[in-house]
Amino acid sequence: MSVAARLKRFVKLWVDLFARHDLLNHASSIAFAVLKALVPLTLLGLALLGAVGERRVWQETIFPSIQSHVQPATAHAINVAVEKIFSTNSTGLIVFASLLTLWYVSGSVRGVMSATNSVYGCEETRSWKQRYPISLGLAAAITLCVVGAILVVLAAPTLARNGALQVVVAIGRWLVAVALLALAVGLLVRFAPVEPRPNTWVSGGSILVILAWVAATLIFQLLVTTLLNFKSATGNLGVFLVLSGYVYTSAIIFLAGVEVDELLREDAKEGQAGLLHMLGIARQ
Repeated sequence: MSVAARLKRFVKLWVDLFARHDLLNHASSIAFAVLKALVPLTLLGLALLGAVGERRVWQETIFPSIQSHVQPATAHAINVAVEKIFSTNSTGLIVFASLLTLWYVSGSVRGVMSATNSVYGCEETRSWKQRYPISLGLAAAITLCVVGAILVVLAAPTLARNGALQVVVAIGRWLVAVALLALAVGLLVRFAPVEPRPNTWVSGGSILVILAWVAATLIFQLLVTTLLNFKSATGNLGVFLVLSGYVYTSAIIFLAGVEVDELLREDAKEGQAGLLHMLGIARQ
């Protein structure tokens, strides 16, 4: 089989999979829940920075990046609001933001439950009394992983500013962040569907999700830092479009990773045509 024929078969396979499992609609549902969670998640992250005495992460790393892309008045308003969080007791905010984040993230987890069940061809047999505790538990674990990954990436550079230790920290923070994100993906794939797949087949899709997500993040970062101008009136609206597009793309990447896991699993079944068979490169 020619390369062009294999590529055509590969594209047709994915078009059919997206249509059969309604992945774009599932991705929209997941992305909407994640977008709602971003506000309390941001408040939680800022409150935690203030609670642990790392406000310099905001002052030296986060705020300068924001300041260079928005109007001075907008940057000033944002900085005043954040400094207000740092200057007051953040215990109540941490509790409130944690509970609200947990609820919204659990909604996205329930969206993942529906999506993974569709991919695996399983009918949801768990009652709401089972699904809600599972989704809340997964939401707590995922929130810890995501917040931990963000704080590690942002706060680690302040630990070392020169010498060999700076290089170690610069590389190590990304390794830790990727490990935390991989853990979050693994937990979702393992416990979200009604019929969990063996751990052996989680790795392939999880690796794809992490690599594709990192690539998407770099692309969106390039758009934000070099191509888009958020200081204009239309640019202010563009912030929401870029953020929505990033979250939606991330949801699609995750569901595509779940599909890859399932296709690889089908390749391991005798007599079934999975991903490798579709490409015409399966072992004979």
